[in-house]
Amino acid sequence: MKLARTRPRALHAGVILSQAEFESITHTNCGAPHALLGMHPIKPKKGGATALVVRAYLRGVERCEVVDLADPEKRYPLERLSEDGLFEGVIQGPAAVFPYRLRVQQSNGELRQFHDPYCFLPTLSEEDVYYFCSGHDPQAHHKLGAHPREIEGVPGVAFSVWAPNAKRVSVVGDFNHWDGRYYPMRSLGASGIWELFVPGLEAGAKYKFEIGSQQNYPHLKTDPYGAAFEAPPHNASIVSKLDDYVWNDCDWTARRAVTDWKKEALSIYEVHLGSWRTVVEDANRPLNYRELATELVDYLKDMHYTHVEFMPLAEHPFDGSWGYQVTGFFAPTHRFGSPQDFMFLVDTLHQHGIGVIMVWVPAHFPTDSFALGQFDGTALYEHADPRQGFHQDWGTLIFNFGRSEVRSFLISSALAWCERYHIDGLRVDAVASMLYLDYSREEGEWIPNRHGGRENLEAIDFLRTVNDAVHEAFPGTLMIAEESTSFPGVTAPTADGGLGFDLKWNMGWMHDTLEYMQQDPIHRKFAHHQLSFGMLYQFSEHFTQVFSHDEVVHGKGSMLYKMPGEPISNKARQLRCLYGLMWLWPGKKTLFMGCDFGQSSEWAYARSLDWHLLQYPDHDGIQRAVRDLNRLYRETPGLAAADCNSNGFEWINCTDGDNSTLSFLRKTDGGETLAVVGNFTPVLREGFRVGVPQAGYWEEIFNSDAKDYGGLGFGNCGGLEAEAIEWDGRSHSLCLQLPPHSISVFRLTPYA
Repeated sequence: MKLARTRPRALHAGVILSQAEFESITHTNCGAPHALLGMHPIKPKKGGATALVVRAYLRGVERCEVVDLADPEKRYPLERLSEDGLFEGVIQGPAAVFPYRLRVQQSNGELRQFHDPYCFLPTLSEEDVYYFCSGHDPQAHHKLGAHPREIEGVPGVAFSVWAPNAKRVSVVGDFNHWDGRYYPMRSLGASGIWELFVPGLEAGAKYKFEIGSQQNYPHLKTDPYGAAFEAPPHNASIVSKLDDYVWNDCDWTARRAVTDWKKEALSIYEVHLGSWRTVVEDANRPLNYRELATELVDYLKDMHYTHVEFMPLAEHPFDGSWGYQVTGFFAPTHRFGSPQDFMFLVDTLHQHGIGVIMVWVPAHFPTDSFALGQFDGTALYEHADPRQGFHQDWGTLIFNFGRSEVRSFLISSALAWCERYHIDGLRVDAVASMLYLDYSREEGEWIPNRHGGRENLEAIDFLRTVNDAVHEAFPGTLMIAEESTSFPGVTAPTADGGLGFDLKWNMGWMHDTLEYMQQDPIHRKFAHHQLSFGMLYQFSEHFTQVFSHDEVVHGKGSMLYKMPGEPISNKARQLRCLYGLMWLWPGKKTLFMGCDFGQSSEWAYARSLDWHLLQYPDHDGIQRAVRDLNRLYRETPGLAAADCNSNGFEWINCTDGDNSTLSFLRKTDGGETLAVVGNFTPVLREGFRVGVPQAGYWEEIFNSDAKDYGGLGFGNCGGLEAEAIEWDGRSHSLCLQLPPHSISVFRLTPYA
């Protein structure tokens, strides 16, 4: 921003301010404004009287005087030194500063009286600064940013920002007409933090930081710790008061703190809020946070999901990034309401027994000029070397995880979502890109670590630190890794050398099963190993099986249209079969919105899901099947408790490639035994024998081909008795009718 300057008056002999000091203020290159502005004792000459000097730099002010708060009748006029509002005056007699306010007459004749921002001590303590700079500060969001506070009985807003390479920093906003000459901030020395308390400001004020770089070029930046933002293109930060919401979810949070989620049912519904459902009567706008607190909650309860996972809701400027290019790491996006509205949504979900997981993106950030990139004129949050600092796939910047202040920033971001918004889990995005220095790079395009290896040691240490910090501060909170490689120990405790995540997306199982299901059934027998291979590593980590948004975009087709053949009913039959396999396979469950009713088209971020499809039996049937699978998963005692325990799974037959069938046992912690049998061809198999471990009645508790799901209605009449015929190495067996493209589940009732 280029600022208009006015010529100073010639400084006469009575003026204490030197010409250099005068120009440092009026030319906005003053790095220590509190040393010049405000009230200061004057060192008296030998034998001279004590005195104070007061200076103020005020926009649009004609006259200014100091009012003694102890005796408001005492007023001391200041001399105007420049046309743009620099005032100075000497008060003879007092030796110590005293409480005062400034009384001004503005250019329009209006009289105002207010506290001087330059009469307050720093709002951050040495301890605050030390912990932030240590790189392990989970409370940095309470220190940096903009916080409504009361200092010495005076209400206002405390601003602070980290910009170690800046020559000067000003806070600008509506309150000073976005003019960086006014409200320059105080440097807190080697910490690189700048701060200022502005009395009289309130929540709702818009602001940015004007940062004078070493090249004397001012950068106008939004607050990295901002709690709310206005819409593009202005993107100003907004002063927010976040402690006035009254939560009603204490029962939920208390229960969460003592819950071992590895032993509980986790059926997660992944949602992009902007395209879940729109208001047709209102130009197809997305539902806001408070509307979702009714409609989304009702849907989740009806479908028996345990958790909802929101794609990134942190502030971002571009809708087409789906929220993954974050510019506000502490702020819910303005698109759907205020921070308090988002609190209301989370609170309501909790009151209905539904957990909230949010996607968190610490791997990278966009290059938008108003945000973190080149924040103080230098590579501050990112690496300067593009071989470390530029992400080639996404055109974004990579955080410098080895820099202490950046670590504090990111750790406190994670903690802030849990603390301020009661989030129950963070699904950490793009973990693989953080772990490897050569991620998506060719030879010569990356820099090895200090040992000559490809692992990003600083990022690995950061991930361990943030996982431990979240678990310590908020017991029962889930940390979930989207990690697509075979990096060891992702879900192992940090004490054992692991990364400390609770769960990891099972990308390998997802790719194998989708690749298998997309083949023509006549060829599936040649790829039968893809159905069973995942069990070789299933218990090496704590997994959630997942079909996410990534599988239904960019020309990949919808889940329904990945299934081969025609008509739609045949595709629907195969999709129900796939979901049946997923829900009965060990591991937690994650499914993207729209997939649970067989959305026909690919997901599009700019429009609503095709809810009208539920009027058709095939789509309604898919939804009914997912609803019943969720219910079966949640209500079968001990089934979920065995998700991460190899003792809860046993193959019956995983080698029947010729028939493309698969069968296994799920043994629950509750002592129940389920037999799961899948037929992955369009062939109805009559008299198909499957070995079971013991005699008894095997009740058919799920059949993906049931007529209720839009199927053909083949099956086993609700169950059948095991026969004492050895099969599949078992003492007993069932003689089954296997419907085409189906998953059938049987529960054992042993003989007394």
